[in-house]
Amino acid sequence: MNAKPLCIALLAVSLSACAHSPNSGPAERVAAAPAAGKAGLTEQVLYQFLLGEIASQRGDLRLSAEAFTDLAERTKDARVARRATELALYARQPELALRNARLWHQLEPDAPKALQTLVSLLVGGGRAAEAKPYLESWIKTGKGGEPFLQLHGLLARHKDKQVVLDLISELATGFPAMPEARYAVAQAALQAANWPRALAALDEALRLKPGWESAALLKAQILQQTGEEADLLDFFRDFLATEPGAREVRLAYARQLARAARYQESRVQFEALAQERPDNPETHFSIGLVALQTNDLESARASLLKALELKHPDEGNVRYYLGQLAEARNDFNDALTWYRSIDKGRQHFDAQLRVAVALAKLGRLDEARGWLKSLSTEDDGERIQVLQAVAQIERETGNFQVVFDLLSEGLRNYPDTPELLYDRAMAAEKLDRLDVLETDLRRLIELRPDYAHAYNALGYTLADRTTRLDEAIKLLEVAISLAPDDAFIQDSMGWALYRLGRLNEAVDYLRRAHAGKPDPEIAAHLGEVLWKLGEHEEARRVWDSSLKLHPDSESLRETTSRLMP
Repeated sequence: MNAKPLCIALLAVSLSACAHSPNSGPAERVAAAPAAGKAGLTEQVLYQFLLGEIASQRGDLRLSAEAFTDLAERTKDARVARRATELALYARQPELALRNARLWHQLEPDAPKALQTLVSLLVGGGRAAEAKPYLESWIKTGKGGEPFLQLHGLLARHKDKQVVLDLISELATGFPAMPEARYAVAQAALQAANWPRALAALDEALRLKPGWESAALLKAQILQQTGEEADLLDFFRDFLATEPGAREVRLAYARQLARAARYQESRVQFEALAQERPDNPETHFSIGLVALQTNDLESARASLLKALELKHPDEGNVRYYLGQLAEARNDFNDALTWYRSIDKGRQHFDAQLRVAVALAKLGRLDEARGWLKSLSTEDDGERIQVLQAVAQIERETGNFQVVFDLLSEGLRNYPDTPELLYDRAMAAEKLDRLDVLETDLRRLIELRPDYAHAYNALGYTLADRTTRLDEAIKLLEVAISLAPDDAFIQDSMGWALYRLGRLNEAVDYLRRAHAGKPDPEIAAHLGEVLWKLGEHEEARRVWDSSLKLHPDSESLRETTSRLMP
């Protein structure tokens, strides 16, 4: 057989693909054999084609790109121009890529990919003004506002976000009644960190298209970034008042309420979602977590079991929380069952650690120690977690010196580990080694200046165990600024203010803390401040309610026996 006709036939077939990678195989290039192009299948065309493909296969992308560039100009075939553009991009030859993209768009003016590639290269090369007429043409010939919704993806990689914002703003000027144009401006303003401009554009988009969830969610994202949580929650509430069927917005609202520790309100929103779609396991899982936060253990269990029944995609995570819930109910045998049922996934290792803790809670200390000793670890992070679990088990014996020594040895092996510093500080407090507690926590603050609970632990200890109350308040103010909705930090601040004699301020913090987390120690503190304020009936109600849930709480029993006759 004559080789030349076969090679020409292969060329004709190959021209159909314009592969998406420089080393695409023949299977990716066999589509319909097209016409040979304007130049015809001459020997020179064949040579250029083979040269480009062989260079590509050998990794010489620059030579391949140059060969296909010459081939595209000879054949005037759009598919070859596309291949030449892609190879030039892979070869990091932006000017050559732009030259080929211009030809590709000229040969295939209705192809969105050709236009998008050309515009991206122009904007990326700092030639936004040249890109503008191409974009205007694309927008005018597009379907409705869809081109505006695609601009963000098209221009997102451009480094100069202000240039992109200016370009999109100019394009949007010609479409004052199009909500998608305003949305595109908002996206560009967000990328340029121009929050006021983004919010104004979204308000206009929502005026033009009321109830548009995408615009509402983008506005929520911006409000969250600006740090105005109250504004964000108000926006969600107002939007849902007029658009009660906006499911994605309601879901975002429910999650934000949970992040703000407003668990009861969050639960209302999640339950509304569950009524709308009772077969959604993720919603039932969220309801279970929120109920767990508010100590509604029975409801939490029912919701988590429902999520499991509906085949939640992260079954191990649901089982892990069912184990946590069983621990909260002091049903450690049930906790063991759940933890041991997790045989794979991201929660597997944590579940194995909790098995040991549950065994210790059941008094099976030797078994717990043996279990931890048998665990295989893959890295230092897991070894540190095992050490923490061993310390927690020894804490069950009440021998805090053993715990302290274990953690001190751990810090010798893993110096400056934040988790070990925190745990040793807590063990030092039990031994009245407040010097070690302060040293460890101040070192932790140096290592993790954003770790709110380090400030909280040190501030609370200074307030509760020393006369350094002004210093305690300053530390707790930092903790509050880092985690304003954390119930335990609010409790610490309330207790420090109580120790300073500022009872009215103290009770406000403690009421908020108790509403967010009905913990027995918080209940003990709130009741004590109420008692000192003369609110004896309310104090008794707080204590009695907490004692029903936590009958073995030492802090509650000590407080009530000390204050109540």
